[in-house]
Amino acid sequence: MAKRQADERADTRMMGIIHDALRRDLGRTRAALTEQPYPDGIRRVALADHLRWMMGFLHDHHSGEDRGLWPLLREKAPDAAELLDTMEQDHAGISDAMTAVVSAAQRYAGGGSDETRVDLLASLTALEDALLPHLQREEQETMPVAASALTVGEWRAWEQEFHIKQRSFTELGDEGHWLLDGLDSARYQVVVRQVPAMPRFILLHGFARRYRRRAALRWDPGSQR
Repeated sequence: MAKRQADERADTRMMGIIHDALRRDLGRTRAALTEQPYPDGIRRVALADHLRWMMGFLHDHHSGEDRGLWPLLREKAPDAAELLDTMEQDHAGISDAMTAVVSAAQRYAGGGSDETRVDLLASLTALEDALLPHLQREEQETMPVAASALTVGEWRAWEQEFHIKQRSFTELGDEGHWLLDGLDSARYQVVVRQVPAMPRFILLHGFARRYRRRAALRWDPGSQR
């Protein structure tokens, strides 16, 4: 990356893309649990597995913010300290709701009783009540601070250290297709340009079928036959 590019203001659009992927699949999950035929068999298990994966992803995402992004912003934008305190407090409350979702998903995967479905829905509601306002606040208040205070180089160094380096190639492939699901062309380019050309080709073409197959298992009612 040229020095001039590295010194430009940070492009924080990936944060909104990540948040939208979470909102999208929480909405899909709620629809699956409230619209008949209710998930059963392998679809029920696939749905529960995906919820647990999302909670793991969200935990890592918040951890990367708490350990890397917020400290960097406290240094670069000290006037934002109160806002960053709020972000950290939000994460603590969301963590409890995430733990409840994981437990409810585990019970739901183990048995398809209507009680486990209703319990999972209740845990999702509690999570959304804590998470969705936080995501909106982060996009509307915190990301403008980051875009103003950080350079492209600083933002990408944080992403590399606290996200990309923590993932295997397979994990990056699976996660990448999850983020790309349903994106318009402009936001699609934001995601794919995070990866150099050669690994980008492998990630885009080597993991597409795998993602489509797994997505069909959890979202397509026909998969539970």
